[in-house]
Amino acid sequence: MSDRWIAERMKHIDASGIRKVFDLAAKLKDPVNLSIGQPHFDVPQPIKDALARAVAEGKNAYSQTQGIAPLLAKIQAAVDREFGHSDRKVFVSSGTSGALVLALLTLVNPGDEVIVFDPWFVMYKHLVTLAGGRVVEIDTYPDFRIDVQKVRDAITPRTKVILFNSPANPTGAVASPAEMEALAKLAAEKDIALISDEIYRAYCYDAPFQSPAKWNDQTIVIDGFSKSHSMTGWRCGWVHGPDHVIQQMIKLQQFTFVCSPHPVQHAAVVAWDVDVSHWVAEYRHKRDFMLRELRGDFEIHGADGAFYLFPKAPWGTGTEFVTEAMQNNMLIIPGKVFSPSDTHFRISYAAEDSILERGVETLRKLARR
Repeated sequence: MSDRWIAERMKHIDASGIRKVFDLAAKLKDPVNLSIGQPHFDVPQPIKDALARAVAEGKNAYSQTQGIAPLLAKIQAAVDREFGHSDRKVFVSSGTSGALVLALLTLVNPGDEVIVFDPWFVMYKHLVTLAGGRVVEIDTYPDFRIDVQKVRDAITPRTKVILFNSPANPTGAVASPAEMEALAKLAAEKDIALISDEIYRAYCYDAPFQSPAKWNDQTIVIDGFSKSHSMTGWRCGWVHGPDHVIQQMIKLQQFTFVCSPHPVQHAAVVAWDVDVSHWVAEYRHKRDFMLRELRGDFEIHGADGAFYLFPKAPWGTGTEFVTEAMQNNMLIIPGKVFSPSDTHFRISYAAEDSILERGVETLRKLARR
């Protein structure tokens, strides 16, 4: 065995800092775990029943690469109602992560630049590296607002993609309609592909969700059932965008993921009509509780959606604060996992209220030490 076997690209992709925290969690006894970026509730029973029924009925072979017709019809109808774009087509992906892989490999040539907003979802930087591209970070600290002039100034002849996420992981920030409109129109003006990662669109607490595709009909939208229906392990997402891009992504899916799991797609037909508004209301309540309890001791911006807070460490670096929290049996994620800056940390409030109550008690104690 030799290091010579390992491709050069792998030297630029680090193991996920979040996974390292998960590994540590296994060693702690009854930790206050506010690290996990997935809903704390189980998949709703009608969706489980639909999956079991699909398996029992033998829907276990490959599906069409683009997805099964009943699911495509439901998503396409909803997308057409929302946007009315004649050229906007849908396909079913193997999760939103799979969709991101397909989108970046379809769009990015070696040496191309991809603009992301710092702090960014941990996967973005490494998937751009996989595609041979280079990440260009737009600093959004301290309030996580998008300054479109900064984006304009960062554009070069090599800029190929702007990768945008609202509601955002890790900050919970929701871009304003004015920010989204300006970003969407800038991408159109400069002929740059705009990818909108909308996996948290259900969790938008203070205003109705809006997509930048409203202002740019070439926007590539990525979404899925993982966060809204707690189907993280089921790997079923969807993509919609201009037909010529979607066809290339489907072609690539054929030779990579092949298809989203076939029986899961049949369950997703049922999931599409399952009301999750009560979970959204519960998470809004959790968000309000966490802000009420923590804002006296922590500087917190964003927190308009998703289920994350991204507070500034009240002393030391983000890593130092997280290390101290771990020594007090609490699991949170250091901000440097999502950013070149080591000033903040991420809290997931997708947890039972009793765990959140223990969490705020520990966090306040640490802040006031």
